[in-house]
Amino acid sequence: MLDHPTSDIGFTPTVKAMQTKRGSREQYRRYEQRGGWRAEVDADLVAFLGEIDTAYLATVSSEGQPYAQHRGGPRGFIRALGPRTLGFVDYAGNRQYITTGNLADNDKAFLFLMDYAHRRRVKLWGRARVVEGDDRLVELLMPKGSDARPEQVILFEIEAWDTNCPQHIPRKIDAAEAEATIARLTERIAALQAALEAKS
Repeated sequence: MLDHPTSDIGFTPTVKAMQTKRGSREQYRRYEQRGGWRAEVDADLVAFLGEIDTAYLATVSSEGQPYAQHRGGPRGFIRALGPRTLGFVDYAGNRQYITTGNLADNDKAFLFLMDYAHRRRVKLWGRARVVEGDDRLVELLMPKGSDARPEQVILFEIEAWDTNCPQHIPRKIDAAEAEATIARLTERIAALQAALEAKS
């Protein structure tokens, strides 16, 4: 059992002082008494990972400069590999290597997972590392049917994770789902029009 709640990774003394000043500290103190945020993969997180295609990975440089990079892929492109480990293939991109360089200096990282269609988000604190040249791991994590070029794998070790309320999340519909729905409705309309014409 930890001697402090997992939420202390986000609720620093300064954050707690701000919560006290603004009136929310007692609410979070009660939460902390129950242990704080989750620290291991559970069925809820696995299900969420299987539905998302959008994530943001934040790292920090050796100079303390934060950087966030979009990571995306087919739904389920981030997978649980153990009770505290997530992994995904990092595709070849613009070759700036800011995330890769930052992780070489400082392995602290943050994953922000978005499901705009259902207005859900999950935030994960932890440590990340780049794995190069592991073909077996790439094969394990590479989404089936993807034509992206894998460059390396990123493994993320969870220290704490939490969900956010849906307040202020704009609802965005997946384009492929919208196109499929429109196609089904268009076919249905055409069938109904043909049936009406046949009766007239």
